Amino acid sequence: MSIESQLGSTDLPVIPPDVRVDATRNGHLHLLDRPNGPIPSTEDKGSSRWGTLLLAYKTLGVVFGGLVTSPLYVYPSMQLKSPTEDDYLGIYSIMFWTLSLIGVVKYATIALNADDHGEGGTFALYSLLCRNLNIGILSSKRVGSYSSLPHSILHDSAKKQSRLAKFFERSIIAKRVLLFITMLGTCMIIGDGILTPAISGLSLFNFHNNLVQYFLKFNSLNCSVLSAMEGVRAPFPSISKSLVEVLSAIVLIALFLLQKFGTSRVSFLFSPIMGAWTLTTPLVGIYSIIYHYPSIFKALSPHYIFLFFWRNGKEGWLLLGGTVLCITGSEALFADLGHFNRSSIQMAFFFTIYPSLVLTYAGQTAYLIKNPNDHNDGFYKFIPTAVYWPIFIIATSAAIVASQSLISATFSIIKQSVALDYFPRVKVVHTSPSKEGEVYSPEVNYILMILCVAVILIFGDGKDIGNAFGVVVSLVMLITTILLTLVMIMIWRTQPVLVALYFFVFFIMEGVYVSAVLTKIMEGGWIPFAISFILAFIMFGWFYGRQKKMEYELTHKINLDRLEMLLSDPAVQRVPGLCYFYTNIQDGFSPIFGHYIKNTKTLHKVTIFMTLRYFLVPKVAPHERIVVKKLGLKGVYGCVIQYGFKETLNLQGDDFVSQVTDSLRAHIQSSSGHLPFDPREVEEEILDLEEAKMATVVHIQGKTRFYVGKNSSWFDRIMLGFYEVMHSNCRSALPALGVPPSQRIEVGMLYEA
Repeated sequence: MSIESQLGSTDLPVIPPDVRVDATRNGHLHLLDRPNGPIPSTEDKGSSRWGTLLLAYKTLGVVFGGLVTSPLYVYPSMQLKSPTEDDYLGIYSIMFWTLSLIGVVKYATIALNADDHGEGGTFALYSLLCRNLNIGILSSKRVGSYSSLPHSILHDSAKKQSRLAKFFERSIIAKRVLLFITMLGTCMIIGDGILTPAISGLSLFNFHNNLVQYFLKFNSLNCSVLSAMEGVRAPFPSISKSLVEVLSAIVLIALFLLQKFGTSRVSFLFSPIMGAWTLTTPLVGIYSIIYHYPSIFKALSPHYIFLFFWRNGKEGWLLLGGTVLCITGSEALFADLGHFNRSSIQMAFFFTIYPSLVLTYAGQTAYLIKNPNDHNDGFYKFIPTAVYWPIFIIATSAAIVASQSLISATFSIIKQSVALDYFPRVKVVHTSPSKEGEVYSPEVNYILMILCVAVILIFGDGKDIGNAFGVVVSLVMLITTILLTLVMIMIWRTQPVLVALYFFVFFIMEGVYVSAVLTKIMEGGWIPFAISFILAFIMFGWFYGRQKKMEYELTHKINLDRLEMLLSDPAVQRVPGLCYFYTNIQDGFSPIFGHYIKNTKTLHKVTIFMTLRYFLVPKVAPHERIVVKKLGLKGVYGCVIQYGFKETLNLQGDDFVSQVTDSLRAHIQSSSGHLPFDPREVEEEILDLEEAKMATVVHIQGKTRFYVGKNSSWFDRIMLGFYEVMHSNCRSALPALGVPPSQRIEVGMLYEA
């Protein structure tokens, strides 16, 4: 059974994956290199050519659903007024260069190389910056506690840092702005994951003519289902609104229930559908080009864009709210990176998705040039009658599964946020034995399902939901551009000319798109902001509480000299037994331990300070799984348990206790061979260990709460109170490790805010 990882535990720490504990100096645990063998990059997930080809095929059903189905709704979303041939040529030129620049250059070529240990997306970029530079607010404090870790391991040397990197490291305001931007982008994507399935499920069974008319105003990522139903509205009668909602809920529930089987199995089911769609629509496009307008590709010249805006002015600018939908789903191309690998996503995009979209849009535009008033039904009317119903069936099936890309991306983003301790602890299940990034979170899955059903019931026909998507898409793209620019400057050290070229091209391009879609704020664009605000409040509340907790622990940590002073008190008794004391302080001991000693006046004869270490590898080598060391006091040791994402971490029973004591015995015997020693002392130490093991075994974990006094600010009272509510309701770490309740002790302590 695979481990259901408790990433970012409030009590059991997740240590940065590129370092490991291996030794102590002067009685303190120290961080050195990672376990033997490289941490797998995105290219280790499908090393063979056939493996990469298979992964590329699977990406069709997961990564590109929203992007490749965009031809269903782009033209109908534009409120064109008496469009001319030149207007259509200008629109196609805009879509072609949007796909080429944002899709090919930005995401498929640049962004996919900015992965953080194989993970992609907005939070992965922030994590990448935090790992290489001291610019994370919470993470930097955590790393800062590892005072023994050479600075060169955590960061580039100061001599190699850019001026911008030094500015971010010095400025707390810059760090907070960067965190805010990251949280906004992250929450926007999660909000997209809520709205996308809802609008897809609602649209699937809604055949009302009024709702079809509402679609003309949609800026929706997965309104593709509604467009699919547009093709069959005439032959079928209307159905009641209540039945629409019930059927929509059934589709949503079925889709979310499939998530527990993992990305690989879901993609196996969905990829044939998306593959059929990706291959058939460009064939129809080629037919339409030849039959209607063979010279359509002259529109690839950018001067048609200039002429389009010259003729249409403000109206042309407002139409960008529709053309931006041609690139919807592109963020999932980056955010779903952890579920696959770079090569497979690039292969699928360059050789299938991009050509399919270019040819399909060319075919649609060729048809519309000859039939300019058919833009409201711009997809189905350009399909030849002979293949109409087969394409309709494929389109309907593709639209149903198009939401998968955002659902998978949401799982990845939540996992990254939890790992960096910016989100409350939830269960994260790894559904693949080889791909660390292929994850599923049952709690997140069911919360998404409930919220999606609630959105359907609250917003009914979905008009406002549709208008929200253009805002989400454009803002997330703009935030990704900003973060990628920082990565280029501060980590990649790209030439300034290339950085400036990248930034100005994409910032201006996406900024214009944002300005156009923000006109939809009062028509539904406020929805993603409302969802993002709620999610951001949760993330910031958790982050603020964790920051305060870390600050208190680092300020009140107990060093070895202080511990020796506590134990020198005659009132402190060494009682029989073996104690595992869980701690997240690497350079010293948690204040909870001092609190325990002062109030109980006892310490077990053998006390082992435990730290759990999670690595981005399937399994840790057996000889590196348990690392133990003496801490300079009699009967006091340090132990690090290292495990991979596919290993079972179960501390129950005598087997685990025997593994730790055997490792400790071996360490005692081996260390005695390097220093002058008394054989009788070694034998006594081993005997004490065996006696303690036989006497009793306890696992002690700290349980802390904040004490918010009268002198605390109103901000602390609100945020820390909210943090305590989340902390008391999120998953506890120790029970998940399989520790028997009879052996578990929780030591409570109030941290003064």
